[in-house]
Amino acid sequence: MGFEEALVYEILSAVEEIPRGKVASYGQIAKLIGRDQNARLVGKVLSMSEYYGQYPCHRVVNHAGRTAPGWKEQRNLLEEEGVGFRDELHVDMKTYRWEP
Repeated sequence: MGFEEALVYEILSAVEEIPRGKVASYGQIAKLIGRDQNARLVGKVLSMSEYYGQYPCHRVVNHAGRTAPGWKEQRNLLEEEGVGFRDELHVDMKTYRWEP
């Protein structure tokens, strides 16, 4: 397994830890794997996650709680888990943010 593939699985393993009914930000995942400045890298990896298996990527939003643009199903998946929204696009991060 190369460095890049190891990093992909490190990110996906962190995402897998997010419990049902909670969300984390891209930056939070980056920080968990020791790459504080790599929130965009986390987003890139998650956009390709279907190539690596089934992961709860819908539980990752931006720092303000905004869902991924163009992924309408994300809101439905989160609501099915009991995650509340403060408006049409933003998760209520004060209530539903995962604190590992």
